Amino acid sequence: MADKLDNLTPFPPGNNANPNGRPKGSKNRSTIARKWLEVMQDAKNPITGELEKLSQEDLITLAMIHKARKGDVGAYKQLMDSGFGMPTQQIEQTIIEQPLFPDK
Repeated sequence: MADKLDNLTPFPPGNNANPNGRPKGSKNRSTIARKWLEVMQDAKNPITGELEKLSQEDLITLAMIHKARKGDVGAYKQLMDSGFGMPTQQIEQTIIEQPLFPDK
């Protein structure tokens, strides 16, 4: 196993594998996603049936509500977790003191 690691040498101080890094001004994925989720469009609200100006985020959320109302349990769970947070799980722990190696 040691011979497989012989060719691994750390970078010299001050150097790294990507010296140029990400270009300045480039946007990360979450910034781009937020930008497109905020785009507004005229669309029919699937719950009220009225034509409204809705963001993509609104349309996706309304579609999930529509699916949940039709009986999709996964959509309902996602909505509940988003709206009210995931339920906390409590683990009860009791400490029992006994020796690891009991005398025989």
